[in-house]
Amino acid sequence: MAEFDIKKAEELEEKYDSALQTRQLGPWLLQFSIVFSLLFALYHYVTAGTGVPIDYWHMGFHMSGVILLVYISFPMFKNPKEMALSPNTWWRYANVPVWDWILIVIGISASLYIGITWYEIDFTIFGVNFHMPDQVIRQGNPYPIDVVFGTLLIIVLLEAVRRTLGIIVPIIIIMFTLFAVFGIYMPIDILKHPGINWSQYINNMYFPAEGIFGVTLWIVSTVVFHFVLFGVLAQRMGLGQFFVDMATVIAGRYTGGLAKVSVVSSAFFGTISGSSIANTVSTGSLTIPNMKKMGYPGHLAGGVEAAASAGGQITPPIMGAAAFIMAEFLEVSYTTIVIAAAVPATMHYIGVLCIVHFQAKRLGLKGVPESEIPKLWAVLKRGWPTALPLVVLVYVLFSGYSPHMAAFWGITSALAVGFLNPMHKISLRDVIDAALTGVKYALAVGAVCAAIGIVVGVVNSTGLGFRLGFLVANGAGAIAEFLLGMLSWIPLFDLTLEGLTLFISLVLIAMTCIMMGAGLPTTALYIMLATVAQPALGALGVPPLASHLFVLYYGVISEITPPVCASAYAAAGIAGANPFRTGCSAFTLGIGKLLVPMVFVYSPAMLIVLPEYFTWGAFLETTLSCALGVAMMATAVSAYFVAPMGWPVRILIGIAALFMVAPGATSDLYAAILALPVAIQQVMAYRRMQAEKIDAPAT
Repeated sequence: MAEFDIKKAEELEEKYDSALQTRQLGPWLLQFSIVFSLLFALYHYVTAGTGVPIDYWHMGFHMSGVILLVYISFPMFKNPKEMALSPNTWWRYANVPVWDWILIVIGISASLYIGITWYEIDFTIFGVNFHMPDQVIRQGNPYPIDVVFGTLLIIVLLEAVRRTLGIIVPIIIIMFTLFAVFGIYMPIDILKHPGINWSQYINNMYFPAEGIFGVTLWIVSTVVFHFVLFGVLAQRMGLGQFFVDMATVIAGRYTGGLAKVSVVSSAFFGTISGSSIANTVSTGSLTIPNMKKMGYPGHLAGGVEAAASAGGQITPPIMGAAAFIMAEFLEVSYTTIVIAAAVPATMHYIGVLCIVHFQAKRLGLKGVPESEIPKLWAVLKRGWPTALPLVVLVYVLFSGYSPHMAAFWGITSALAVGFLNPMHKISLRDVIDAALTGVKYALAVGAVCAAIGIVVGVVNSTGLGFRLGFLVANGAGAIAEFLLGMLSWIPLFDLTLEGLTLFISLVLIAMTCIMMGAGLPTTALYIMLATVAQPALGALGVPPLASHLFVLYYGVISEITPPVCASAYAAAGIAGANPFRTGCSAFTLGIGKLLVPMVFVYSPAMLIVLPEYFTWGAFLETTLSCALGVAMMATAVSAYFVAPMGWPVRILIGIAALFMVAPGATSDLYAAILALPVAIQQVMAYRRMQAEKIDAPAT
C-alpha cells in the first residue's frame, strides 16, 4: 500500500472546501497572520489546560481573532482577481482593501465591547461626563450605544459567514431576524407573535446568556477549536497512516478489499476528524486511486469514500464536536452521548460494508494481493505510539474531566509522542504547520457558530420551536387521517392515527433536516437543527436524546445527498468521476444512515442509556433486526446477494428490508414472508451459475 501523504491531502481539501480558499497576502501581512494564528492557537491550548478567562472575555477574544483572520484571508468576492496579489494603492494595503480593515476594527470593537462595558463606566472627557451602569442593570433596557455595537456585530458576522461558507446561512439568519421583528405580520396564524422591537432584539441577541454570546460560541471557543487542532496534530504525527495500515490488515484481503479498507480507515479517521470533507480527502487521496487501479468505477470509488467519510460525523468520540454541544443542550455527561451514538454509527458502517461487499461480488472484484498487505505485528510496532494521544484523550474524557481539558492532554500527548517517537518524528515546522492549518479550519466554524447563535436566540425569545412543532403535528395529522382509511385494511397491521402522525412527522422533519444541512459544517448544522427541528419531535413524545440524534443524523446525510453533497464532490474530484453520479453512489451507500434514526426513535432501547426504555431483550431484538434489515437493503441496492437480482426481486427484498428494520415482531414476520421468495430465487440462480461454470470448459 502507498504511504499516506498529509501535504497532498491538505492540498486536496483546500481545493474542494471553499472555506479553506483564501487570498494571497502581502509579505508583511502574511507574516503577521502567521504569527497571530500561532498566538491564537497557543492561547486556546494554554487556557484549555489552565482555565479559560471569564466567559464574556474569552468569547470576545475568540470572536475577535476569528473576525480579524476572516477579513484578512477571505475577499468579498472569490474571483481570480480578488484572490491574486495586487499592488498597494491608497485603498488597498497588503491586498486587503480599506473596507475590510474598517470591518475588522468594527468587529473587534463590538466583540470586546461586552467585556469592556460589563461593569459600570463613569468618566469625564472634555467636560462631558459619560456614565453607563453595570451591564446586568442595562439588560432588558439597553442603551443606544449597546444597540449600535450589537447591530454592527451582527452585520460583520453575517458578512464573515457569507465570505467563508456562502450566502445560504446569512439568508437563513436574516429570515429569522425578520420573523422576530415582524412577527405580527406573519401570514400563518400559528407563527404570529407581537414582534420584538429592534432595541429588544439586539438586547436578546447581543448580551450574554443567549444569542451570539450564548452556548454555541462558548462551545466553539472552548471545545471545537481544540479538537480541530488535535485532529490536525494527530495526522501530522502519523495516526492517519496507522489507521490506513490497520484497515488494510483488517479488511484488505477480503472481497472488495480496497473499498473495505476505505470504509474501515474512514471509520477510524472519523473518530478524530471534525469535517466530512477533511475525512474524505485525507483517506480518499490514498484509497480512491487504489480502488480505481483494482477495477472500481470512478463514481463507485468516490461514492464509497464519501459515504464512509460522512459517517465520521456520527462516530464517537468527536462526532464533529456535535457530541459536546449535545451534552450541553441536554445537560447530560459526554459519555452518555458517546454510548448512545455507538450502535447507530455501527449500523451505518454495516450498511456501507455490506453494499461494498455485494457490489464487489457483482463486479467480480477481489481483495488486495497478500503480498501488498502489511503484517499486523509490523504495523503495530511502527504505529502504536501514534494511537496514544487518542487513547489519552478518550481516557480523560471518560474520567469525567471537561472536554477542553481532555483536548489539552490529547494535544500535549500528541506533541510529546510526535517529538519522541523515533519511528515517526515530527519537527517544530510540522507543529507550526499543524497550528496554522487548525486555525484555518476553525475560521468558518467559528464565524458561523457565532452567527447561528442568532437563530438560537430568536427561537428562544419567540417560542418558534414550539410553534413549528405544532405546525408539523397539525400537517402530519391531516395527512395521517387521509392515509389511515387507505391502509387500515392491511391484515396484522396495528395502525393508529397517532402512530401514523408520528411517522409522517418524522419523514417531514427528516426532509427538512437534509435540506437545511446543505453545505453547513457539522457543528453549526447540529446547533441550528437542534434549535429549530428538535422541538417538533419533543412535542410528539420522542425522548430528547433520540430527537437530538435524529436531527444530527439527517442533517449529516446532506453531505452525500445530491445536488449539494460537498463530500461526494470532493471524492469525485479525486476519482475523476461525474460529481452527480458520485453523489448518487454515495447516497445509496449511506442508506443505512437513512434508516437507523427511524429505528431508535421507535425503539430507544438501541441508544442503551435511556433506562426507561432499555432492556436486554428490547436492545438485542432492535439491534439484530436492524442490522439484518440494513444488510438486506444492501442486497437491493447492489442488485446482488449470491447471484444477480432483477428489478422485481430488488423491489421485493427492499420492502422486506424496511419491514425488518422496523422494530417489532409483526414487522419481522412480514419481512420474513417477503424475503422467502427472494431467497428461493437467489438459491436457484446461484445453482444455475455454478452449473454453467462446470459446463463452461466442455463447451
